[in-house]
Amino acid sequence: MVVSALFFSALSISSTANAISEISMSAERIEHAQGATKNTSLTLDLRDAQPKISLNSGFKAKSSPDWFQLKFNCSLTSNLASGRCGDGLVKGARLELPFSFELDRLSLQDKPNISATLTLNNASYSDEAGLHAAERFNGKFKLALQSMASGWAWQSQVDWLSGEVFWQPFYVAEGGHQLQASGTIIDGFLNIDVASLQVKNVGGLDVSGQLRLSDYQLLSLNGNAPSLDLAAAYPLLLKPMLDKSALSNIEVGGKAALQFAIKNAELKTFELDLHHVDIADINQKFAFYNINANLPWSYDEPKGIMFSFDSGELLNLPLAKTNIVATVNRFALTSNNIRLPILDGALSLSDVSAARIANQWYWHLRAKLEPISMADFSSRLSLPRMQGAASAEIPLVTYAGGMLTTDGSMQLKVFNGTATVSQLVMQNPLGTTPKLNADIALRNLDLGVLTRTFSFGAIEGKLDGDIKQLELQNWKPVKFDAVIQSSAGRYPRKISQRAVENISSLGGAGAAAAIQRSFLHFFNQFNYQAIGMSCKLRNDVCTMGGIASTPDGYVIVKGSGIPAITVMGYNQTVAWTDLLARIKRVTTGNTIIK
Repeated sequence: MVVSALFFSALSISSTANAISEISMSAERIEHAQGATKNTSLTLDLRDAQPKISLNSGFKAKSSPDWFQLKFNCSLTSNLASGRCGDGLVKGARLELPFSFELDRLSLQDKPNISATLTLNNASYSDEAGLHAAERFNGKFKLALQSMASGWAWQSQVDWLSGEVFWQPFYVAEGGHQLQASGTIIDGFLNIDVASLQVKNVGGLDVSGQLRLSDYQLLSLNGNAPSLDLAAAYPLLLKPMLDKSALSNIEVGGKAALQFAIKNAELKTFELDLHHVDIADINQKFAFYNINANLPWSYDEPKGIMFSFDSGELLNLPLAKTNIVATVNRFALTSNNIRLPILDGALSLSDVSAARIANQWYWHLRAKLEPISMADFSSRLSLPRMQGAASAEIPLVTYAGGMLTTDGSMQLKVFNGTATVSQLVMQNPLGTTPKLNADIALRNLDLGVLTRTFSFGAIEGKLDGDIKQLELQNWKPVKFDAVIQSSAGRYPRKISQRAVENISSLGGAGAAAAIQRSFLHFFNQFNYQAIGMSCKLRNDVCTMGGIASTPDGYVIVKGSGIPAITVMGYNQTVAWTDLLARIKRVTTGNTIIK
């Protein structure tokens, strides 16, 4: 060591009967290119058969403004082949490390070797940002070095006995963990022959590898974790890394096995196996039971993967036994068909392809919804009870660069009619500010089924609708041109008094009051020729219209025959929030007419 500056030092030697009994040295300050010390006091006591050495000093690294205090007392054998340092302490503003140190073996003859143990007792630490901390930490660190003809052989063991550690994002509340490792240091390479990490309640990981010491380049690392308990691993290791993801708040159980290989600091292969795993979202968004999976991956060659579960739920919809088979080719996944049984139907995905390119996801698929009972569907989702069945044909859906598009129109069969979605474009669908654009066409919806589904009043007939230039931002409508009207053709057209009242409340008071003032209140239902209403949404305001205009408003229901009634609307413009509130009232049976 080259000392650049030494300020005030003192050396004291005590002797008894012509023998040196004590050597003391003190220095007010010592500075070096790498750091500095202050108020240093060193004493070597030679009075007993076992020499004792004591040190008390302040020290700091050059790059740090913080000073630390170091003190210890050591007992050595006369030949310095072993020794023990007790009552050691390193202390700073946010650090307190009480320690003891044992030199178990020191030999400089023939093949030099050394063995030592460092013990920490109730250590504590925290950084200024609060991102790293330890409390009441107790642990042991053992290291042994043995000289060889071409280098060194080494063995180490780390025992985390007890104490809490927070190392963002991980928090470990208790000890009981151990790392054992051995290897060699030859020609500037650190070779790990075997390293075994045991994490309490979770399981073990065995690794081997090589590190180049000149630049700390990881040349190879092979790992094997044959049996991991996911119930213990999730809160300790997985949950902190899954924050703000769909898996951030789940309960999980079962076993997993993992193997991996890294070469030149790049992942080359891994294989994850899941055995009888259960995953359930705490907020009941999804659940999958008895998952079994074989998920291999290789940088150099395609791999087939398998994923299955016996049962599950998605948004309270039951899922039956499902088997998924796919191929992974580096950063791309393909599957000819994936079938997800749902209720009494299924969602079939075909032509599935996904790839990760330049840190962006690209994928496409086709989908078909096999008929699902709307009665079961609505009951499971706690919606008003619907009748009939729903099915859908979804053309090629493509996701690229944060944008989702469809190659064609999606058609759904609902309420004995059809709903067709075209010109669908979604921007940033999985982000914080998704945006959707589409056109929707409704044809021949059965008004009897539709009005029985919601608490609206009875209407017989069929309904068409067009919602053009629909624009949603963060899943809320900001723009559209919507028109609903009676379908063309011959069919019964009846409307109940309650439905008249509810329709009237959407466009303003009028018809309901007229009924109460005339003989019409004796009739429960009326004939009509046509029903229609329109809304042009701009800047959170709906410009309203009907099937015809009048000097005072617009016609919503045009009567026909006897008894007949015509329903007028008088509010030409309505705030979107007010219109939503009116719709909610009339569909929940709490009509308020103003």
